[in-house]
Amino acid sequence: MDKALTRLGRLGGVGAIGAFTVSQCLYNVDGGERAVMFDSLRGGIMDKVSGEGTHFLVPVIQRPVVMDVRTKPREIPSITGTKDLQMVNIKLRVLWRPVVEELPALYRELGSDFDERVLPSIGNEVLKAVVAQYNAEELLSKRAEVSERIKVEMVKRARQFHLVFDDVAITHLTFGREFMKAIEAKQVASQEAERQQWVVKKAEQERQAVVTRAEGEAEAATIITKAMEQTGNAIIEVRRIDAAKEIAAKLANSHNIVYLPSSGGGSGVGGGGGGSNLLLGLDTK
Repeated sequence: MDKALTRLGRLGGVGAIGAFTVSQCLYNVDGGERAVMFDSLRGGIMDKVSGEGTHFLVPVIQRPVVMDVRTKPREIPSITGTKDLQMVNIKLRVLWRPVVEELPALYRELGSDFDERVLPSIGNEVLKAVVAQYNAEELLSKRAEVSERIKVEMVKRARQFHLVFDDVAITHLTFGREFMKAIEAKQVASQEAERQQWVVKKAEQERQAVVTRAEGEAEAATIITKAMEQTGNAIIEVRRIDAAKEIAAKLANSHNIVYLPSSGGGSGVGGGGGGSNLLLGLDTK
């Protein structure tokens, strides 16, 4: 019985040692990650990149370095000057990831904290270089163009550090207080100038209307004068009769008009008295 227990203990110890040895010879790479191998016998970082899954290693001699290769966002702030010496506070949002095939060189040159070493430096460098080529007003009116130029320069610089930028965009752009006041004053002056132009155009149109109306009245007076020279007062009498017809037509359609014949010196409507007939407007309210 004692021999069986001793044998069982030895088998358990060998199994534990074997399980520990196997666990030390394996390592896992999760989704969205890659691994590079450090080999102390073969001169440091090996050129092979291990993908997702379980892989073998030589304990003590080899050590895996697991790196995240998923796309990650990063905001890069910078305070820089424009072409017309205005200070601008600008923030850049980038979506970046390392080049998987170049992970050994990336780790060998920059280490595991490569993002903290590279992104702020190249971001500030590119922002200062591009913004300095534009005036402050152009940064607002040509924002898309500025953003595209920054993206091109950032992608070009990132390739030197084994990085890829999937997207680059300006998220924040502000100027100094003095410049903002100058912009507001310029907008107010522009609006006032436009209003003055409208006033001038309106006055010009009114003047033309007055001139046209005066020319029409003068032409009408000339025509009437010529007609009177040819026919005497007949045209005035015709105008008087037309006016009387128009007034009579309006009065005939009114329900509040009362006709009072003259009572002085005549009998009946056709009498020869000297009185005047009356039309009275009665208020029925």
